[in-house]
Amino acid sequence: MNFVCPDKKCENCSRLIAFRHENEKKFPTYYNGPVPSFGGLDAEILIIGLAPGLNGANQTARPFTNDYAGDVLYPILKEFGFAKGEYQKRKDDGFELVNVRITNSVRCVPPQNKVTGEEVNNCGRYLIEEIRSMPNLKVILTLGAVAHSALLGVLGYKKAAFKFAHGAVHRLDKHNLLMLNSYHTSRYNVNTGVLTYEMFQDIVRKLKELC
Repeated sequence: MNFVCPDKKCENCSRLIAFRHENEKKFPTYYNGPVPSFGGLDAEILIIGLAPGLNGANQTARPFTNDYAGDVLYPILKEFGFAKGEYQKRKDDGFELVNVRITNSVRCVPPQNKVTGEEVNNCGRYLIEEIRSMPNLKVILTLGAVAHSALLGVLGYKKAAFKFAHGAVHRLDKHNLLMLNSYHTSRYNVNTGVLTYEMFQDIVRKLKELC
């Protein structure tokens, strides 16, 4: 199966479409559409975030790019050999992922960076297709509880059986996959001390061990 990302004709979520149209007027130079995943389908690792940031991925059309969360994520990925090049907050900066693919639970930017359950479910069809299109996939890193729940939902697992906890590793035996949990690398989490740079280094170190 060849995975196809939703395009700007996607009309699954009325709230997100309305917000997109607002942003097309406010920010006409932005991408303003469902953000494509970053990295190859042949990767062994998939990282799932929440949704594009208004002035980050929604602007640049690459997950976590020009966003504070990416300022934490990408340098640490590179530190552990999961990326190469110089991350310069642009889609055309030449920065490359190594054995990693990055996507979001919801592909369009949501108002106030908050998604609804319906929007997560609507985008779930793309997430499951993406997973099925990754023949070498071994480990999925979920950044935050929303991504954790979205993954369990599309794979058909009972959420109560897999409690989200930072650093937890869950075996998804029916799919021969491992799921690693982490707090999201958002500015809020870092500023409030929920997640430190060192804590996320430990997560990516564990990710390397699991592969």
